[in-house]
Amino acid sequence: MTPVNTQQLWNKSFILCLANNLFLFIFYFAQTTILPIYILKNLHGTLAQAGLAMTLFMASSIAVRPFSGLIIEKIGRKKALYISETLFCLFSFAYIFADSLNLLLAIRLLHGIWFSILTTVAVPIANDFIPAQRKGEGMGYFVMSINLGIVLGPLIGLTLIQQLSYPTVTAILAALICLGFIFCFLIPIQAIPKMQAKPVKRKLSIHDFVEKKALPVSIMAMIISFSYASIMSFISTFAESKNLLAYASLFFVVFAISMMSLRPITGKIYDRKGANYVVYPSIALFSIGLMVLSQVNTVTGLMLAAVFVGMGFGSAQPCLQTISIQRSPKDRIGHATSTFFTFYDIGIAIGSISLGMVIANQGYHFTYLMCAAITALSLVFYKLFIDQPKSV
Repeated sequence: MTPVNTQQLWNKSFILCLANNLFLFIFYFAQTTILPIYILKNLHGTLAQAGLAMTLFMASSIAVRPFSGLIIEKIGRKKALYISETLFCLFSFAYIFADSLNLLLAIRLLHGIWFSILTTVAVPIANDFIPAQRKGEGMGYFVMSINLGIVLGPLIGLTLIQQLSYPTVTAILAALICLGFIFCFLIPIQAIPKMQAKPVKRKLSIHDFVEKKALPVSIMAMIISFSYASIMSFISTFAESKNLLAYASLFFVVFAISMMSLRPITGKIYDRKGANYVVYPSIALFSIGLMVLSQVNTVTGLMLAAVFVGMGFGSAQPCLQTISIQRSPKDRIGHATSTFFTFYDIGIAIGSISLGMVIANQGYHFTYLMCAAITALSLVFYKLFIDQPKSV
């Protein structure tokens, strides 16, 4: 790998990685937002079927995620990136022809497979172009490209779907993915040299799927993603219940501004003082944001909650992911990434299902208070199993 300047974070390759990742997640979150509308209005489906379309994508992604690191190790990063992005692009265009619910569900199931591999291989590739002394800052910006997708995806999707047909919107979104694919060919991806020849294994072991050094951090990510599912999956219905649906998209805009305002600061704090100086306050802010959300009845309250959630969750997620990478051997970064995202996705999946039931039985007030308590208590887990008094 061509060595990266020890201080130059914003090098050409890193910027290309960010752009590709941003377009990928704009597509993902835009589809997540507009697909239920298409299923209900055009395919005459039910809310349960719309939920199934979301679940199938996530289920296949989670199922493949533990194998992603092994796949990347076997075929190499470059092939893994090119193959997974090619197939992800093709399936992105397939939505245009999804004129029946069964076909759409099949596309969602298969699409999740390539999303899993693509998002796993993108992290170690980007990590190679981040200077060693600026890993916390660099990974913070990389994860920010995901969080920008969380904001821009729904914003673009909801804006376009009001003016254009679903197939047209999908074609526009798929074109963005293709643009990102072009960027991939400009990234100088090189194979990581093998440390030493390893003895041939007779059978697969847990080591082939999970990076043990990344496991505690990944469990922590699962806990906070469980709480974040209450926002990702239910903020629109919550806003509607408070007659604030018109401001739901603005929630994510404020979320993004709050997140980006802190990102340059938290990344530098991570690199200079260590992860603890970011994790403890960011988790506390996230918990406060959920508490505020449980009391919301006005636009002001909704925006205030967005500020706390943006500063809290938006800072905690990249910090935890950076810890998982830095605690793992360089040739195991792909496995560390797949381990992290497997648990993160499981948290979202379990949260989306179980919190939906809690909301149906106990209401939003109780649910958001419960998530705030779970988030706050996650710091106990962090203290016991992850806490690192010195700089990572």
